[in-house]
Amino acid sequence: MLEKLPDAIGHALQEVRAGLDQIVFNTLGLRSGMATIEVSSLAFADHAPIPARYTADGEGCSPPLAWRGLPTEATSAVLLVEDADSPTPHPLVHAIVVDLPVADGALAEAAMPSTDVAGVGLHIGRNSWLQAAWLPPDPPPGHGVHRYAFQVFALRDGEAFSETPGRDEVIDRLRERAIASGLLIGTCERADTSIQDPLTETVASVTQLAG
Repeated sequence: MLEKLPDAIGHALQEVRAGLDQIVFNTLGLRSGMATIEVSSLAFADHAPIPARYTADGEGCSPPLAWRGLPTEATSAVLLVEDADSPTPHPLVHAIVVDLPVADGALAEAAMPSTDVAGVGLHIGRNSWLQAAWLPPDPPPGHGVHRYAFQVFALRDGEAFSETPGRDEVIDRLRERAIASGLLIGTCERADTSIQDPLTETVASVTQLAG
């Protein structure tokens, strides 16, 4: 969707970012030092690029994820994916999944519903486009690297989630029920098409002179 935005918009918004300090993992106050829950993916390493297959430039399906180390007193888990570098006051929500099992777990590729993908029947909340689906990374051209925070929270017993919870409801429930958290960062950047390759520019100049 955003690939058609002019690069000038991305340039103008370069310094406008929600900020990594605004993701729920860093605002909830659950941790001191290392995170309790280990979150990983077979598709990308921590702070490494997310393959195009899982972004708006590819199939756009959700990536495989895994987590381990939830406390024994946990009764469920929540996955929240946010874009820390979205040019918005708060991080853009790309996915919410609640009521996940408490055992060491995993989500297979395309487990979350998305365009042309039905998913596997998870309890999905609303992303920032108000869809109960995986919103694939889609950074504006020329805006630089975006960091996507895949956050897993362990919850104790408490008030249940609504049918399609949004970010505010999830934060409220986490403040009441969360007892541990974990974080995996994946990155995505859409190339700045306004910056041409020097060789391409040279070839174009020679072609014009020859013509």
